[in-house]
Amino acid sequence: MSGHVFHPGHDELHGVTVVINGVSGRTYLGRWHERGARGVTMKDVAIHDPVSSPLAVAAWLANQEKFGVAASEKMIIIPNEEAGAIRLFSDAP
Repeated sequence: MSGHVFHPGHDELHGVTVVINGVSGRTYLGRWHERGARGVTMKDVAIHDPVSSPLAVAAWLANQEKFGVAASEKMIIIPNEEAGAIRLFSDAP
């Protein structure tokens, strides 16, 4: 991370598009808003569920990068117990 805060008063990732690997196997792609006691709040989120998606997560992420994030949720809170590894979308394979 750069140390630059996108919006003063918020954490470093605020407004940045990130990928979160859920412990359930789901992958969340969207704009980080904040992390609080309830979990990670994200906006404009696309969700990859390996049970229902015909694409592997790497191919799904490649499509999201090529065509834009196909958000299905305006805002969600991912419980802290579900939120696993977090990386910048620009760093995704």
